[in-house]
Amino acid sequence: MATATFPKKPPSPNNAYVVAHVEPTPATQVYLPEIFKGLAVAMRHFFRNTKEMVRNERPDPVTESIAQGITTISYPEQKRPYPERFRGLHRLTQRDDGSPRCVACLCCSTACPAQCIFIEAGEYPEGDPRRGYERYPVKFVIDELRCIFCGYCVEACPCDAIRMDTGLHAVPYDSREQFIYRKDLLLAQASRDGSHLTANPRHEPGDETHPGVTREHMTH
Repeated sequence: MATATFPKKPPSPNNAYVVAHVEPTPATQVYLPEIFKGLAVAMRHFFRNTKEMVRNERPDPVTESIAQGITTISYPEQKRPYPERFRGLHRLTQRDDGSPRCVACLCCSTACPAQCIFIEAGEYPEGDPRRGYERYPVKFVIDELRCIFCGYCVEACPCDAIRMDTGLHAVPYDSREQFIYRKDLLLAQASRDGSHLTANPRHEPGDETHPGVTREHMTH
């Protein structure tokens, strides 16, 4: 019966060396010199950083992270700016009259892979020109704990009614209920520039620029 052969271990590279064991001596067991060296380094950084803070010469921790000096961020006094396409917490955009642009079509909740959006649709009251054309969200709830911030809801919305351009990230809360964002809170959220509106104008039924059919068309 043939026996299995295993390859030999390759020799050590030429740059390898054997670490010699050094017996401790009273000189190496006295740690006071190393302690003073460490304190000297800490005090040098302390005075240099304090001087830069007093003179307002502290480098930007984002753009000058490689520069000498303080390279840490004192959160929450300082916050690292997010990129333009950062997906932050959600907000619902508003019309000029303050009503939600959402038409409760359920596209966002359907596209959401985490199923964290709940919408209850309602009809506008009698006499409202939007009655019969579109609905509005009686309830609009997002569970931010379930959200995976994929942005599918924003992409799926045909009315640009939901956005993730608040520039805010979820902060730690002490209860799950605080992560449940309802319609009033979503409408109150603003974009980074403080706007509650949207840059995409919406052509309402009855406007001259409205591209769809109107009630007059329905009489033909």
